[in-house]
Amino acid sequence: MGKPGSWFGGRIAVPLLAVVVSLFLPAATVHAQEAARSADATRVPVVFVHGYNADPGVWGALREDFKADGYTEAELFSFGYDTHRSVNEVLSGQLAAYVEGVKRQTGASRVDLVAHSFGSLVTRWYTKFDPAGQSSVAHWISLAGPNHGTSTAWACALWDQACRDMTPRSYVQKRLAEGDETPGAVGYATWWSNCDEVINPDNSVPLTGAVNHSAGCLDHNELLGDDAVSREVRAALWPN
Repeated sequence: MGKPGSWFGGRIAVPLLAVVVSLFLPAATVHAQEAARSADATRVPVVFVHGYNADPGVWGALREDFKADGYTEAELFSFGYDTHRSVNEVLSGQLAAYVEGVKRQTGASRVDLVAHSFGSLVTRWYTKFDPAGQSSVAHWISLAGPNHGTSTAWACALWDQACRDMTPRSYVQKRLAEGDETPGAVGYATWWSNCDEVINPDNSVPLTGAVNHSAGCLDHNELLGDDAVSREVRAALWPN
């Protein structure tokens, strides 16, 4: 039989040890969980696609917001293209090649597409009709996209194919409207403004099956730099 003192001391020491451990375990556990989340969490690369008569420079403010949220330059890509070409015959194929390049470079299986204006048609055609589109796109975001056409495009439709594609009831518009507007396991979201001077009518932007957001009274290009829109877009792509 052991010494009484050792038994009594053991009875005291064990609870004390448990208390001491409990004081440090929560913080250590939290830090460990945060580190695990950080190590395991892989952001989906983002491909920004600008609009008509624009270039990748329009994404400067939004890219900075993404980086402030923890994205790195290696996770952010801007697709540049000739905005006077055909959506279905030229541009969607170029975007498909670009997305495949991003996937090879990053090792990702999918990308998030964030498009402004005319870029919404390019990205949407790729997502809907390209053989690899739906399996390669995690989220599709449209800022002020002429998703059902815009009457302002008639002003340049006589000499510009892209403008013809943006007109209501064009071949591109009719094909995109066929069947499911938001097919596949893709997260679709749009942002529209009731003060948009380019997209007419305003309800051209929302799509059936998408999460459609009102951005309030913003000019067409103001959706690119609006703080509230930026927060909502980033939350849609990275809700944690």
